[in-house]
Amino acid sequence: MTQLSTDDRLLITGGTGLVGSHVAEQAVARGLSVRCLVRSGAQTQFLSELGCELVEGSMEQPDSLAAAVADISCVIHCAAKVGDWGPTEDYRKVNVHGTAALVDAALSNGRLKRWVQISSLGVYPAKDHYGTDEATPPNTAGIDGYTLTKVESEQLILDAVRDRGLPAVVLRPGFIYGVRDRTILPRLLDRLQSGKFAYLGSPDKLMNNTWVGNLCEAIWLAAESEGLEGRAFNIRDPRLVSKREFMETICTAAAIPAPQKVVPLVVARALAHGMETVWKLLGRQEAPLLNMARIKFLGLNLDYSIDRALEELGYNPQTDFSEAMPAAVNSLTQPH
Repeated sequence: MTQLSTDDRLLITGGTGLVGSHVAEQAVARGLSVRCLVRSGAQTQFLSELGCELVEGSMEQPDSLAAAVADISCVIHCAAKVGDWGPTEDYRKVNVHGTAALVDAALSNGRLKRWVQISSLGVYPAKDHYGTDEATPPNTAGIDGYTLTKVESEQLILDAVRDRGLPAVVLRPGFIYGVRDRTILPRLLDRLQSGKFAYLGSPDKLMNNTWVGNLCEAIWLAAESEGLEGRAFNIRDPRLVSKREFMETICTAAAIPAPQKVVPLVVARALAHGMETVWKLLGRQEAPLLNMARIKFLGLNLDYSIDRALEELGYNPQTDFSEAMPAAVNSLTQPH
C-alpha cells in the first residue's frame, strides 16, 4: 500500500458534485491536504467549510489547470460533463480534451504518485448485462455524447499509463446515489411524485446501484494500492436491486404511492426513437421525455461483476441499498 500522508496534497476535480464532495469530506477527515478545482460561480460553501483549498478553473480552460496541479501528488478526477442529450462535441470538450490537458499538467509537476479516474459502467454496450466483467471491451460507438466521451477519456488515460507512465487506476461506477445529489435523484423524485412515472419493460430487471460511500471506499483503495496502474474496475453496491425495489424504496422514504404503470420495452424503444428524431430535427436543447439513454437506465438488466474489485482492490462494501437510499431521499425531503 502507498499510504497517503499529510505530506501529500490531493486534487479533486468536480469537488462540488456528489462524488467529489464526499471524497473531499473523507480526505479532510483523513488529515489530508485537499485542493479542489472549482468553476467560477460554483456553490463552494461546503468545500470552504471543510477547509479545502479552492482553485478557480475549468476543464474547458486548459490554462487554468497548471495552478490546480502544482505540488499535487494524487488526482481524483471526478469532473465530467454529464447528461443524456446534446452535441457530442460539447461533452468531448470537457471529458476528453479537458482530461488530456489535466494529464499533461499533472505529469509535468514531477510529484504525481496516483491518478484515480472516475469512469462509468456506461462504457459497456447498451444491452442487457448479466455478470459482465472487465474482459468485455467498452462500446466505442456509444449511445450518447456522455457515454461515448467517457469511453474516449478512459482510453486516453489507459494510453497515458502505457505510453507516459501515468500512475492511473480506472473505476467504473454504476448509477451513483447519496446525500448531496442535486441532479438525478431530485428529478426522479419529482417524476415519482407527479404520478406519471412508468416502468419501461420488466420492473424485475436489475439496477447498477452504487452508493457514493461504497464508491469512496473503492477510490481510497485505488489511491493507495500498488501495482494496479492501468487496471479498470467495475464498482457497484454489494447487492443489486430490481427497478421495482429501487423505485419503491424511494417512494416509501418519501411517503408517496409506488408506481404501477409499465410500458412494454418495444413500445418505449419506438417512442424514444421517434422522439429523438423529432427533437434533433427541431434542435431542442432539452432531452425528450424518452431517449435511448433513459431506456438503458430504466429498461435494461444492469448486472456487472465486481469480482475483480473484490479480489484485486480488496473492495468490500458493507452498506446496503436499503440503508443508503432512504438516507439520500430523506436529505431531499426533510426540512433542514
